[in-house]
Parts: sequence; C-alpha cells; structure tokens
Amino acid sequence: MPPDATATKKRLLKAAYDEFAQFGLAGGRVDRIAEAAQANKRMIYVHFGNKDDLFDLVVANSLADLAKAVPFAADDLPGYAGRLFDYLLEHPQVLRLTGWAQLERPDPTPAQVDAYVPKIDAIASAQQRNIVTGTVTPADVLALLLGLTTAWAYASPALRSLADQPPWDRERLRIHRAAMIAAVQALTTLPPSAGEDESAGQLRTASTPN
Repeated sequence: MPPDATATKKRLLKAAYDEFAQFGLAGGRVDRIAEAAQANKRMIYVHFGNKDDLFDLVVANSLADLAKAVPFAADDLPGYAGRLFDYLLEHPQVLRLTGWAQLERPDPTPAQVDAYVPKIDAIASAQQRNIVTGTVTPADVLALLLGLTTAWAYASPALRSLADQPPWDRERLRIHRAAMIAAVQALTTLPPSAGEDESAGQLRTASTPN
C-alpha cells in the first residue's frame, strides 16, 4: 500500500507550524521541518511549493483555526475579547506567527485580508443596529480591540517586570483580563443619548427627598 500523502501533509504542516512560530520565515529551515515530520524534504515542495508559500499557508491556517475556536461576536465584543485573550494565552504560537508575518511578509495575502472582511462587516452591521458605537470606524474598532486584547503579550519585558505580581501569574492575568474587557466595553458601548441623560436626571430629582 502506498504511503498516505494526507498524513504526510499533516505532519509537515504541524512541523512547519512549530518551526515558523519559533524561528520565523527567514530563520525557519526546511530540513528541520522535514526531519521533525519524518518526511523527505522534497515532499515539502511537492505539497506546498516554496518555503514562502508554506509559511503563508501556516499563518492562514492558524488564523482559520482561531476563527473556528473563537467565533467572532460583534454583538458582544467584550465577551469576544475575553475569549480571544484566553485562546491566545493557550496558543502563544499564533501571536508569534502573526508577529513574524508582519515583520517578514508585510504585504497581506488574500487569505489574511479575507479573514478580516466578515468581522468588519459584522461590526458595521452592529453599528447600524445601535449595538456598537458608531463614533469609531469598524476597522478602528477591530484594531483597538485586538490591540487591547494582545497588550500584555506585546508589552515589553521591562514593563511586565514592574507588575505587582509575576507577569504570567494566573491571578495577575485574571486581573488584567478583567481590565481589558472593561476597556473594550468602554470603547465599544454606545454613549447615553441626551434624552436618556435628561430622563435619568429627572428621575434622580424626583426621587431626592426635600
């Protein structure tokens, strides 16, 4: 029976994921990927093309896995940010891969762009339904949400060393997560309307004893 090409491809993709997450595109070595996957180096070129193509595929797959594990929820952006924070904490390779991609592959691939389009459309729809504030453009909402969610991971080691607890202590991360969710809530929540402010003021006045 001939060897299972699907199994070989899966092993190569897993090995490439680990290799590129650690060393990036330039530092990643095809021979190490092949060795880790117990495959002939030639099979990488047969199945995936050159090293750049393999790197792009690994990044796209990691983003697709993230999207499947953490479905985007424009109607609950703070909750989405919390779930995304948890996933990235459990899968730090995703942030390393996207970081390498920004440094070494600054021009986005169609797959990477396509991953953002439905999120932008969903935010725009939530804004039209007055669920998300419309004072910030959808692209800015998403960029700020992602920035807040990854702020601790991308903070400099010097800054993290000044935290009141060890930077990756479970309790410290819990506190940071809560603060991050509150920040996303403040960013995305609709400001109260003038009518609501006026009604609230009247209610407070009526309920104040003379």
